[in-house]
Amino acid sequence: MPLVNTKEMLQKAYEGGYAVGAFNVNNMEMIQGIVSAAIEERAPLILQVSNGARKYANPIYLKALIESAVKESNLPIALHLDHGDSYELCVSAIDDGFTSVMIDASHHSFEENIRITRKVVEYAHPRNVTVEAELGRLAGIEDDICVSENDSAFTDPSQVQEFVERTGVDSLAIAIGTSHGVYKFKSEPKLRFDILEEVSKRLPYFPIVLHGASSVLPEYVEIIQNNGGAMKGAKGVPEEMLRKAAKMAVCKINIDSDLRMAFTAAIRKHLFENPSHFDPRQYLAPARENVKQLVKHKIKNVLGCNNKI
Repeated sequence: MPLVNTKEMLQKAYEGGYAVGAFNVNNMEMIQGIVSAAIEERAPLILQVSNGARKYANPIYLKALIESAVKESNLPIALHLDHGDSYELCVSAIDDGFTSVMIDASHHSFEENIRITRKVVEYAHPRNVTVEAELGRLAGIEDDICVSENDSAFTDPSQVQEFVERTGVDSLAIAIGTSHGVYKFKSEPKLRFDILEEVSKRLPYFPIVLHGASSVLPEYVEIIQNNGGAMKGAKGVPEEMLRKAAKMAVCKINIDSDLRMAFTAAIRKHLFENPSHFDPRQYLAPARENVKQLVKHKIKNVLGCNNKI
C-alpha cells in the first residue's frame, strides 16, 4: 500500500467517533516503535515530520525510513509536514513526496493567514496532497520556536467558517487550551470544550485537529527524575480530556513530547542501571520498545482508533 493523504482517514474518524494519531518522528527507532504498535493494533497512522526533524535527520533519510515502514506494515500511512511556517517549506515537502502538509500562518493576521493558506492549498490539491491550517495560537515551544502565554490566543469560532470556505483547507487545528512542550499547565488542566463544540456546529462534519496534546505521563516523568533527569513541574493534557475530544469533532491528535519522554526514560534508566554499556543497540532497543508500548496505549485508550483499518 502506498502512502495516502489524510482525507479519507479523517472522514472515517469523524464518522466513527475516534481520532487518528499523528506521531512526530526523528529517527529509525521511533518510526519502528510507532509502526509496530499500529500494525498490532490495526490502526491508521499519520507519521509527521517537523522542519527541525528534517534538518536533524535529512529529508532523504527520513523519507526512505518511512517508505520502508509503509512496505513492512501494509497500513494506510500518511506522511505529514508538521508546522510548516511558510509557503516555500510546504512546497518543498510536497515536492519531496509528503502526502499532507500543515501550513501554520497563525502568527499572521487573519487575512494574511487566509492568503498564505489558500496559496498552499492551490499548490497541494492538484498534487493530491491534503492541507491542514491553524486558527488561533498555542502557547509553548514547538521545534525551538517559543510562543509566550501572552501571545497565545483561543480560536474565535466566529471566524472558522469564513476561513475554511476562503482557503479550501482539509482540516483545521484550533486552540482550546492545549500547548506545546511538557509544561502545559501551571494549575489544574482545563480545555475549552465550549469552543470545540461551537466550532463543530459552525463546521459540521469537518475534521478538527489538536496540537500540543501530549499527556506527559507521570510514570515517565518519575523514571527520568529518578535516573538523573530534571522535569519538575511537567504536566500535560489528561488523557480523559483527549478521549472526550476524539469523540467530538477532533479527528487528528498530535503526539510528540510523550514519545520523546518514553524514549528518554528508557535510555536514562538503562544507562543508570548498566553503567558499563556503550553499544547504542543496548539502550536504543528498550527506548524503541517504550515508544511501541506508549503508542499502543494511545491508540487503544485515548484515540480509539484500534481495529479501524
